Amino acid sequence: MTSDSNPARRLLARRLRLLRASHGWSQETLAALSGLHRSYISSIERAKCNVSLDNLEKLAHAFQIKVGDLFAPDLDSRL
Repeated sequence: MTSDSNPARRLLARRLRLLRASHGWSQETLAALSGLHRSYISSIERAKCNVSLDNLEKLAHAFQIKVGDLFAPDLDSRL
């Protein structure tokens, strides 16, 4: 299965970019706040990797949201 055929990865990629932009953060800033590497953040935003639950928790914690909010269909309207 390629990343192009994985809707969950594409949704997470869009949400992560949207959240990051709404906070005015660079990938480097998000990496520092989440404890993840900048190149890994880039891979997630390009839907190229399968993100673990642990790393989803780190991302959600950085944004001070629940993990489920990373996939919420109405996230765009809350930002």
